[in-house]
Amino acid sequence: MGGLDGLSPESKIIIQGNTDWAFRAADIFSKNARDCITKQGRFVVALSGGSTPRPVHRLLSQEPYCSDIPWNGTNIFWVDERCVRETDPASNFGAAKADFLDHIPIPATQIHPMPAEDFPEDGAKQYEQELKDFFGSNERSLPTFDLIFLGIGQDGHTASLFPGQRALDEWEKWVAAVKGGNPDVSRLTMTFPVLNHARQIVFLVSGKEKALVIKALFEETDSPLPVRGVRPVSGQLIWLMDQEASSLLSRERLIGER
Repeated sequence: MGGLDGLSPESKIIIQGNTDWAFRAADIFSKNARDCITKQGRFVVALSGGSTPRPVHRLLSQEPYCSDIPWNGTNIFWVDERCVRETDPASNFGAAKADFLDHIPIPATQIHPMPAEDFPEDGAKQYEQELKDFFGSNERSLPTFDLIFLGIGQDGHTASLFPGQRALDEWEKWVAAVKGGNPDVSRLTMTFPVLNHARQIVFLVSGKEKALVIKALFEETDSPLPVRGVRPVSGQLIWLMDQEASSLLSRERLIGER
């Protein structure tokens, strides 16, 4: 499929019903897991936090997904994390544990939460080293995730890469310590070089509160939104949206499927 103005030429838009998009996302996760493990013996995914992906996470712990996904070959990382305790309601890892990690047969050693309770700069360095150790990478060899789920905020941020932050221009560090967002706390986030090296990136976007930023992204090509930094080097970029999030887009501008 072709792209839209200002976006990756490999981008694809999928619009689903307001109750169907989460099933489509779970299908993408399941298919990637099965295909990658068949071809290369493992599946490596990075998840985002916030409220949007939670319906997807809950589906992954239910049938048929729970049985279809080969969890023993799956490794789960996080794109970003708030620097709070796991028991804090703001913890991305804590929410994922409650939603599905505690309910699936995945080995504990294959779950890789960010070290959110350390000093942020130290946590960022530790997680970068964990990525290097896992992928066998060095400073010149970026990790390659099979799948990354991302979201977009109403201010155009993705991961924890917020407007005006120095981390938007970070090309050396794989993981950065930042502060901002809602709640306004210290955070850890993967940077654009790591995100853009993935084989597939899927943006999960739902709700009418996202309609304005989606319109700006797709139809106002000069808008300085941080999310524009996501441009896969060679992977595929998918925008999976519900009808409410896509409601302000001009229909003739859409390329994709429903």
